Amino acid sequence: MEKRLYVGNLPLEMTEDDVHELFSAHGQVISAKLILYPDTGISRQIAFVSMSSEEEAKNAIEKLDKSKIGENEIKVNEARP
Repeated sequence: MEKRLYVGNLPLEMTEDDVHELFSAHGQVISAKLILYPDTGISRQIAFVSMSSEEEAKNAIEKLDKSKIGENEIKVNEARP
């Protein structure tokens, strides 16, 4: 069953493709959506990633939560409704 993750504190320069690639190393990514400010199109430094299974999502959380991308320590956990 598909599992959705919240990703926070991403570097400003990251794109949706970068997020997809980052999480693909830890399982099958169904979708990766980078959240942008509507008036400027600049990243809000958060994303939502859907993984194909709960096991892959847990693996991604274990491997990526509190990991460093550049100077940013990212936060990865289960997305809340």
